[in-house]
Amino acid sequence: MTADAAAQTARLVELGAPALAGLTDAAFADLVPDAPAGGGVLVVSPSLVPAADLAPLMVLDGRPGFVVEDMTDLAEFVPIEGELVPDTPLYWITDLERGDEMANWSPAQALPAIRERGRVPLTVSEGISWLLQEPERLERNQCFMTIASRKPKARGGLDSRTPALWISNGTGRDGRERKGAPKVGWCWANNRHTWLGFASAAARTMG
Repeated sequence: MTADAAAQTARLVELGAPALAGLTDAAFADLVPDAPAGGGVLVVSPSLVPAADLAPLMVLDGRPGFVVEDMTDLAEFVPIEGELVPDTPLYWITDLERGDEMANWSPAQALPAIRERGRVPLTVSEGISWLLQEPERLERNQCFMTIASRKPKARGGLDSRTPALWISNGTGRDGRERKGAPKVGWCWANNRHTWLGFASAAARTMG
């Protein structure tokens, strides 16, 4: 195992990811592919740990992450058409960007722009995995959407929500005790937000 892979595996073990996957620490480590040249971020696939279970492992200033109460169907948000996501428990994403320059864009604008640059938009599990390793990437007024995850409708088309990761203000159903906590929420797919960019990576890889 490469040094980068070992360090990120240790971080996930420390946070408790193996237990959520029903694995021993050693069995979890055995699933980790070597990091790609130049490094990256190790992604915990939803096939190993669902995004809703992974979210509470995010920690910002001592506050654990959470999923908003009106997103009980997070597991139904899957990779959009055209996104090739490895069918493995763990994989890597490389050269991540928060997409701050796209703040106040709509997802409909951001997706083609990301693809035109030869990059891939992040799924919600990839976004969470990034913040597990680098929680400081989430900053107030500089957060991001994960537009590679959408929920298909039974009769065709897509649900109008897009998952996003930001910092709770502790208002409404979030609860005051969650102020400052990292949060998995959603935005309407055609809306713009000055404080949300669009996270992307150069590639997904098995190392």
